[in-house]
Amino acid sequence: MSKFRSRHRRRDPADLDITAFMNLMVILVPFLLITAVFSRLAILELNLPSSGDQPNDMPETMQLEVIVRADRLEVGERNGGLLTRLPKQDEAHDYAGLTEYLKKVKATFPDKLDAAILLEPDVPYDVLVQVMDAVRLFEEVELDEHGQPVSEPIKAELFPEISIGDAPVLKRS
Repeated sequence: MSKFRSRHRRRDPADLDITAFMNLMVILVPFLLITAVFSRLAILELNLPSSGDQPNDMPETMQLEVIVRADRLEVGERNGGLLTRLPKQDEAHDYAGLTEYLKKVKATFPDKLDAAILLEPDVPYDVLVQVMDAVRLFEEVELDEHGQPVSEPIKAELFPEISIGDAPVLKRS
């Protein structure tokens, strides 16, 4: 019996064969890196609104704000105040009216790319997404002399650099 014990103790531990694991990693890591790049395309980068403080030597620029309230949309300029108010129509926010007004603002300030969307508490996520779409871009349809579409709708940019934040609180009297 002692011969059996001494012979059992002298055995070297078995080496782990990790060749199959390394082959898996060589295939899996590049695949994950390639697919990670494509999933990045669906992300919209957002910023926090700026404080509005500019150095004295910088000229004042327009700081466009779209405020989403429970009963209306407000378009304003941070330093100049309210530009327009768009009340709800048929229990829904007026996204088309917002886009039309922002087209006029874009015509006045063609180099302006950024806008801040300020939300009241408890604004549904769907409303935020629709307002972001209305602020970022619009679709233009080319019509012929009979009013029929000539081609597919063309997407044009309005204010693609969006910041989000909290809306100013209204004082109740």
